[in-house]
Amino acid sequence: MKKLLLGAAFAVFALTTTNAQDEDSMGFAQSDLYVSGTLGFASISGGASDGTAYNFSPSVGYFLTENIALEANLSFGDAGGDDSGSFGFGAGARYFLAPASQFSLTLGAGLNYNSQETGPDVKVNTFTIAVAPGVNYFVSDAFALRATVGSLGYTSAKADTDGAESVSQFGLNLNLSNINFGMTYKF
Repeated sequence: MKKLLLGAAFAVFALTTTNAQDEDSMGFAQSDLYVSGTLGFASISGGASDGTAYNFSPSVGYFLTENIALEANLSFGDAGGDDSGSFGFGAGARYFLAPASQFSLTLGAGLNYNSQETGPDVKVNTFTIAVAPGVNYFVSDAFALRATVGSLGYTSAKADTDGAESVSQFGLNLNLSNINFGMTYKF
């Protein structure tokens, strides 16, 4: 894990020091529109759970002010089983500490709904509200790398069957086991 963190820190340092582009044209401004997204893939083997799992989460954002962007997202996924799959959508806002610069810290908050099929007749509906810190780093005038680390959130899930009770969870997770990487394209 230390080698991974050291490698990531070195990569950010190398990109920062070797980038010869004009930093003034990088970053966001009021009224900017962007698309972003994450993609995940896993091959699962062993026992009854052989398969391929994936998730895809595109989003679109618009800067209302210099620092605040509204975002809307979709999510699609498959957990690798025969009768599994998920679809979701959400909306939120993201605050950028230095949006006009090449590197910016962010804080996002959002509300999401997800419907996941976990079997032939089993469907679970989940509502989540969460706040997550992150970073945004422009590698060119239009493309940026983004990442979020952990979250503070509340989740309520309920199976779509008669007599099912909802399960609620409140949690804080700021360790490095919950990192999401993505890319952003600014128009």
